[in-house]
This record gives sequence, structure tokens and C-alpha cells, in this order.
Amino acid sequence: MLFVKVVILGFVIVFSRATPGKTDDAFKNWLESFFPTAKEQGITRKVWEDTFADVQGIDEKVLKKANYQPEFSTEIWDYIDARVNILSVERGEKMGRYYARTLSSIEKRFGVEKSVLLAIWSMESNYGAIFEKPERLHYVPQALATLAYKDPKRKKFAETQLVAAVKILQSGDIDKNQMSGSWAGAMGHTQFIPTSYLAYGVDMDNDGKRDIWNSIPDALATAANLLSKNGWQSGKTWGYEVFMPVNEKQYRNKTKLLAEWEELGFKRPNGLEFPRPGDRAEFVMLAGPAGPGFLMLKNFFVLKRYNNSNAYALAVGLLADQLVGSKGLVQSWPRPQGVLSITEKMQLQELLKQKECYSGEVDGYIGPETQRAIEVCQAKLGIAENGMPSKDLLLLLQR
Repeated sequence: MLFVKVVILGFVIVFSRATPGKTDDAFKNWLESFFPTAKEQGITRKVWEDTFADVQGIDEKVLKKANYQPEFSTEIWDYIDARVNILSVERGEKMGRYYARTLSSIEKRFGVEKSVLLAIWSMESNYGAIFEKPERLHYVPQALATLAYKDPKRKKFAETQLVAAVKILQSGDIDKNQMSGSWAGAMGHTQFIPTSYLAYGVDMDNDGKRDIWNSIPDALATAANLLSKNGWQSGKTWGYEVFMPVNEKQYRNKTKLLAEWEELGFKRPNGLEFPRPGDRAEFVMLAGPAGPGFLMLKNFFVLKRYNNSNAYALAVGLLADQLVGSKGLVQSWPRPQGVLSITEKMQLQELLKQKECYSGEVDGYIGPETQRAIEVCQAKLGIAENGMPSKDLLLLLQR
């Protein structure tokens, strides 16, 4: 594998070129058979051959990730904990200061607030930190060709994205040595799939290229352009946390004016008012009746055009708010007894490091790497190996 290093604000960003693997004649035959489809959409033979010159077979890691099923589903509080915490806020504040002029220029041009762009950058690539781990990156054309060739469920998507990826190379915006991304083809600091890149890519630094891999201005402006073109309302928030009346169940997923919600007994914490009572909002509950309620405005649903997930849009909104001084949610998530808070999760990871069971980041994210570390530590302690974080395990390690 060939690596190219770039340093951005202390990050050593390593781009992978391709995973050659053993020669797979059947795969190479498939690439040849697919070329006419690409040619019909403007791809030249030279560019197609150059794109796959170093590729001898499929990317097996892509298939493993595509077929991976988490051992337990992510609850909304775990999802938010992993993405809206002291680390993501501190890094965002640092990046906000460092790129202040760039962010101001983008906000002025597209009308999308700086804090929202920083939150998306955090969500998508941890402010670029994902590039420090080349083993998690893939050569995008190879990854997409692998899915098109071997994954029937994703075939249509992968074929469309593959052609778009090669169009990007043909345009000259990026060299193939730097065209890395996720197993599903999401690329750059703001994780755009190739078709979205073609639709929304912006050359913000005016160097003649739309480079979301190496240019922070281009990456953040591309994200702003997507939001702007999908109806982002400048100067307005994504939504409000609310206290709910007793009979809130009948109002779930209903849409009314904020003034109407207030008349029904929906109130903001700390006595705050709704600044624009004439705005329309949908009442959403993401953790059942015991959790906090939200009145979601237009911008929340615009965020879902970036990633069609309520949890994703909420995390972006909450992080953006904290980047401009909010203290976070007033109401608590309905965590079951024994479930760790974000602070306790970070303490657990630190203790796992001390026991030489864990070598990852202390970030509060209990993903596969931390789960495996918990299993290793549980085995050392002679207790049931389930890979689950718990207060009992935390207390045992603290002792």
C-alpha cells in the first residue's frame, strides 16, 4: 500500500492509494465488462485503466465492514455521548479559532453558521483525525467496485458511486494517490459520497480544485453548500428541548406553530421563550416518554439531508449549540440502572489502558475496539466475558 502524508494543524493525514491484493482475474473481467457503462457517462478508457492500474483484486476489508453487525444496538444516549462531549467541544473550539477567517467567509457566502459546520466536521471525521489511521481508509474506486461486484444489496448504489468517483479523478480535482474514504465511498473531511461531491463540491480556496481531502476551506464550504441548497434557514436554530405536558403522547410527530405548542403546555427549560413563535415545529421524542422531548424546526430536517438519521441531526445540533456556549440538555436520558455516563466511559477506557487491555483513544466511544478490550480485561479478571461496559466492571477496575 502506498501512503502520502499531509500535515494539517498537527494532524498527520495519511492517504492510502490502493490495496493491491492477489490477482483476481474474475474481478478484473468484471471491471472490463463494466467499462462500457462508465464510457456512456463520459469516462475515457485512459482514465478508467489508470484508475485501476494498481488494483489486482477486491478489497476484502470492505466486505467485512459491509457485513459487520454490531453486537448490541446503539441507544440514543450512547450515540450522543460518543459525539457530543468535552473532547468534541474542546477540539471544535480549537478548530473554530484556527479557521476563524475561513469559517466567517463560508458563513457569509452560504448563510450556514460556523458552529454547525464545525459540528458536521466533528461528526464526519473527528476534525480530520480519522486520517491518522490509514488502516481504516480505503481506495474509493476499489471499495466501490468491490461492492458493485460482490454485494447484491448495494450493487446499484455502488455502480452509481463508482462512475461518479472516476469522474472526480477525470476532472483532476484529486490525484488517485489521495482518493481515500470509507468502505462505502464517503470521502474527505466532510465524508461526501461521490455523487454528492459532484453536486455540491466547492473550490473555496480558489486553487482550481474542489479538494475535500486536503483543503479545509473546500471541505467545509462543500458541506455548507449542501445545507444551503437544501433550504437551510440562516440565523435560525435546529430546534428546542422542551418540557412536556402530561398528555404529550397524542402530540408525537405532529406539527404546529411554536406559539400553539406553548399554549398546549410545551415549555423550554429555564424559563426561556421561543424567539419566533410563528415558526412551525414537529414534536419528536427519541427515547420514549421518560426521555427529553424536542420541537424540531426546518433546519433539523435539512441536517437530515446530510445524513437521514434523527440521532445524527440531533447530535449535530447539540454539538453546534455547545460550541457557542450552551450547557447541553437540561433533562436526562432514561439510562437503565448501571449504564455508564460519558465521564464514566472515559474513566473505564483509561483504566483499560492501565491494565494494558486497550490501546485506543480515551473518547467515551464504546465501539468494537473498546468492547474487545473489555472482553480481554474480563478474561484477566476471571469474570464473564460479554464485552459490555458496566458500573460493576468500572468499580472492579477502580479497586
